[in-house]
Amino acid sequence: MAKNEHPPIYVLRRGDSLIGEMEADREWIRQQPHDQRIKVLMHGGRSPSKLRFYWSFLGKVVKATDCAPSTETLHDIVKLHTGFVVPIMVKGFPVAVPKSISFTSMSEEEFNAFLEKAIEWIAATYDVTPEMAFGEAA
Repeated sequence: MAKNEHPPIYVLRRGDSLIGEMEADREWIRQQPHDQRIKVLMHGGRSPSKLRFYWSFLGKVVKATDCAPSTETLHDIVKLHTGFVVPIMVKGFPVAVPKSISFTSMSEEEFNAFLEKAIEWIAATYDVTPEMAFGEAA
């Protein structure tokens, strides 16, 4: 993000209106002059809570199974085994490079599909489910 660029705000659709999702978003909107034209780039937002869940789940799996030296390493292993990769050629040999799951790299729908595959693979490989990691409330 450029230095003069404001961080994104998130809005929810209510009928024909867009309402700031959080108080900080609504405050920024209130600070704009009345009837000022504001450019809005539309795309669905990602769920930060799902991303936190994913990383927390990986941490619990690593702690319970000692399957990887870190959550980041397990994350790469999951991406490789679920096919969430970009194939590239290195000196004539195909190499699978894990893709990014950043907010700008994938939509919420794509992340949901990845998360489902990741949970299934972890359960099958390490016998750990979210229910086991977090209790039945997960």
